[in-house]
Amino acid sequence: MRTRLLFIGTALGSLALVQIALAQSFDAGRYIDHIKVLASPDMKGRATGSPELERAGQYIAAQFKALQLKPAPGATGYLQPFQVTTSAKIGRENHLEVTSGGAATAFEALKDFQPLNFSSSGKASGGLVFAGYGITAPEYSYDDYAGIDAKGKFVVVLSHEPQESDKNSVFLGEAYTDHSQMYAKAANAKAHGARGVIVLKDRPNHKDDEAKLEAFGKTNGPADAGILSLQMMPEALSGLFSAAGKKLEDLEAGIDGDLKPRSFEFAGVQVREQVEVERAVKTVNNVVAWLPGETNEYLIIGAHYDHLGLGEQFSMAPSLAGTVHPGADDNASGTAAVLELAKYFAGKKLKRGILFLTFAGEELGLLGSSYYANHPEMPLANAVTMINLDMVGRVREGKLYVGGAGTGNTLRASLDAIIPGHPLKVDYSDNSGYGSSDHTSFTAKQVPVLFFFSGLHGDYHKPSDTWDKIDGPNSVEVLKLVSEIAEKLDAAPERPKFVRVEPKSGTPGSTSSSSGGGYGPNFGSIPDFAEPPKGVRFADVKDGSPAALAGLKAGDIMITFGDKDIANLYDFTYALRSHKAGDEVLVEVLRGEQKLAVKVKLTERK
Repeated sequence: MRTRLLFIGTALGSLALVQIALAQSFDAGRYIDHIKVLASPDMKGRATGSPELERAGQYIAAQFKALQLKPAPGATGYLQPFQVTTSAKIGRENHLEVTSGGAATAFEALKDFQPLNFSSSGKASGGLVFAGYGITAPEYSYDDYAGIDAKGKFVVVLSHEPQESDKNSVFLGEAYTDHSQMYAKAANAKAHGARGVIVLKDRPNHKDDEAKLEAFGKTNGPADAGILSLQMMPEALSGLFSAAGKKLEDLEAGIDGDLKPRSFEFAGVQVREQVEVERAVKTVNNVVAWLPGETNEYLIIGAHYDHLGLGEQFSMAPSLAGTVHPGADDNASGTAAVLELAKYFAGKKLKRGILFLTFAGEELGLLGSSYYANHPEMPLANAVTMINLDMVGRVREGKLYVGGAGTGNTLRASLDAIIPGHPLKVDYSDNSGYGSSDHTSFTAKQVPVLFFFSGLHGDYHKPSDTWDKIDGPNSVEVLKLVSEIAEKLDAAPERPKFVRVEPKSGTPGSTSSSSGGGYGPNFGSIPDFAEPPKGVRFADVKDGSPAALAGLKAGDIMITFGDKDIANLYDFTYALRSHKAGDEVLVEVLRGEQKLAVKVKLTERK
């Protein structure tokens, strides 16, 4: 009898251990079920500010609650609200009148012209100049503004860039440079003192020869470029060019032929303009859950849960803008991974706690993670490592990219010790911890980071990024690896010490690369992509850089650079490009309530 009871007791104990193990194992079906919910047609692509993103946030919060995770200490719930400018629409008061030879011509809004979505609102009047493609590119020895004065005037420019169909063009052959973008033309016009910019719609010899105005909202750019900005049909101004003895086709062909400017001022021409763009400011939420440990130190495991909604200007399939971009891999896959890891760790006894974070607003510029990093619900000084999961659902050929391994003195060694026990082939893609995803916001706060990413694919930012293309079994392998490194970091006797690593050239997050590709001299700041009301906030300043040597610090907001007012990152890009290594530039910043002016000596970009 006793032997039988012992056997039953042993069997029951083993069953309990099996049940615990099953509860803490990863399940590909359950993982994909989360993705099916988040990337369903009903979620309409989870655009930041949409009701569907709010529903997705509530779904994530419900999962955290079911796992009996707590809100962050002191918080009243799982949601951390913040405000974002989510969209813009054309207002009612948009007018354009051109006076030439004493005769005034009023143009029709939405037919002859319309505002660009990043335009400022307001009224202005002034003369008119033609400035070619509106490009100043010292790196190509090209400047449409050479020999003309645009200050206080309106500038009319061609769309795209010179020689765009010439594979031998200095403008990267047939690939577009950033100078071709409409926001770049607006920023450059502003840098030259213009009151407004008018971008002429594509000409017949351009790749995009569609004879109509581009849909409002399709162009990238800041929330407000700080300059009146329109696009216009070229036919509407053909009479103006003829009166000046010019043909637009000839001007364009001449510039494309020899890359020499054909810019000029329209004599006796005055422009009166009124632009109204209405912007929607909405409250959105990060979703935050807390699993306590024995100490006040903790890990962060995070992912963004927003996507593109109906695509709009960020779609990689422009002809399908207006249809649902489900974002299964980007980033329902990372969000589902956070939920699976939360389930795995729930109920475990931990040395350090784990904060589970899902962010809104990543696709609009790391807005949610930037907001959290600047308004943390727990002290960032106690954060041991931030683990970011962005697009982890489509591992191909067993390859997984891991970024940020150089940001903590023990991270690479910890990974190297456990990777041989896993089937994945790890590529340490970028050690710096800077990039185009949410870990960047924590690197800037000197928190060590690890970024897990299964790579880009042909469905990126397209309606075809659907749940059925997720590789469940390989995603589980990613989760096993992430859980093991998280456990190792959680139990380690010593936390990793932050190490500052220089970003690779052109890495998103390095000075002005998001709007300029890294051209111009070195300044040394890392921008905070959440725009302040005016200026460029520094998320970080690189040690030993010109900015650091001048005494500039993380958190400073640049408002002037030399003789240029700086309202946004795009302004800074063009102000920086107008200088060269060795120049000493007077820079004004806001540090809290104090305004500081320092001289920064620019150096060569390495």
